Amino acid sequence: MNYDIKGGAFPVVLCNLADGEKMITEKGSMVWMTPNMEMTTVGGGIGKMFGKAFSGESMFQNIYTAHGAGMIAFGSSFPGRIVPIQLSGNSFVLQKSAFLAAEPGVKLDIFFNKKVGAGIFGGEGFIMQKVSGTGIAFAEIDGDLIEYQLEAGQQMVVDTGYVAGFESTVSIDIQQVAGLKNKMLGGEGFFNTVLTGPGRIWLQTMPISGVASAIRPFIPSS
Repeated sequence: MNYDIKGGAFPVVLCNLADGEKMITEKGSMVWMTPNMEMTTVGGGIGKMFGKAFSGESMFQNIYTAHGAGMIAFGSSFPGRIVPIQLSGNSFVLQKSAFLAAEPGVKLDIFFNKKVGAGIFGGEGFIMQKVSGTGIAFAEIDGDLIEYQLEAGQQMVVDTGYVAGFESTVSIDIQQVAGLKNKMLGGEGFFNTVLTGPGRIWLQTMPISGVASAIRPFIPSS
């Protein structure tokens, strides 16, 4: 498989497949394809399907197989970027619903934050997605992407929703905004996400949750 990412603010990834090659997705992200691509929908086992249902993800996978040389395009659902993740036995944790598509050697799992504080207050950081295995996966990023490489013990404090992903060597927790006045009047919420290295982290510049909050006051109530 070779690929090309096009489209500016509303990107698509064009995947060119040889005969017999496959691509996997778990939501309706296919936007166009050549007629020799065959789709098959499969489930993931009772336990895995229950975990997906709990996290709000689709319980099924769509597998696209090329019969002869074929092409399939997957599109993002929000203005931003599509980024490739090359996996070779390592794993990467993504924000919920960031996974777009992958080669069959990539495994997608639900990632539950084990820290109690993050589970109660971390919002979208409580339930995330983890990609592992071997192959290329594609992820959606809201807005633009800023990447940092954290050293062991180095931390980054991030507003909720701006965490796009991180290597599995990075730990995630939450911390309270200091001071009652800051909490009540600062407009930044009560909690921030704390990422601790070592490892690579991805931050996004326009989370869909932030956009929704910004336009909510301008939507007339019925």
